[in-house]
Amino acid sequence: MDKKNPTLLSMVLVLLGIALVCSAGVAAVYNATKPVIDTARQTKKVKTVSKVLPQFDNSPIDEAFTIVSADNDSLLCYPAKSNGETVGYAVSSFSNKGYGGKIEVLVGFLPDGTIFNTEVVSLNETPGLGDKSQKSKSNWAEQFNGKNPESYKLAVKKDGGDVDAITAATITSRAYTGAVELAYKTFMGYIKGAKPEAVSGATQQAEPQN
Repeated sequence: MDKKNPTLLSMVLVLLGIALVCSAGVAAVYNATKPVIDTARQTKKVKTVSKVLPQFDNSPIDEAFTIVSADNDSLLCYPAKSNGETVGYAVSSFSNKGYGGKIEVLVGFLPDGTIFNTEVVSLNETPGLGDKSQKSKSNWAEQFNGKNPESYKLAVKKDGGDVDAITAATITSRAYTGAVELAYKTFMGYIKGAKPEAVSGATQQAEPQN
């Protein structure tokens, strides 16, 4: 083999060797950091669940189970207990009707269906408008606290409900409220052992306006 004129085969072998070394390096870094990343994610999940539930002494994350909506959406449900008694449930819900796409919301309920608290898990709404649904941006979402949807209509006032919409962000308000409604109806279906009620339009795509 002429060293000044390497063949195609020799170049391929060199590139293959480099690729193998790089792959091994990436795998090593992944394996080394995965436990740290998993721990961070678990810690964040525990903190979020804790925000929407009364005080508990069990591990809702470890005792989580799936409940199914009328549209066959699988929602994770985290039971909270204190001294062996169930004090609440956190339901992971969503809506695809957000102005920026999917909105994920964690909704905490007392055993009778009263909303204890809600918390945004993820969203991609307009800064200064739709992102006000986050507790760090405004207190808008606090209006759900202490309300029982059996008598508190989960729809924005513009649609005949009891929810005050975020100014100039009606689409986001509808989506957030829809996610709360989906969580409530699915949760109550589970509690009553009946088929959950359907949520009108809760998972449809967003309208092209806000």
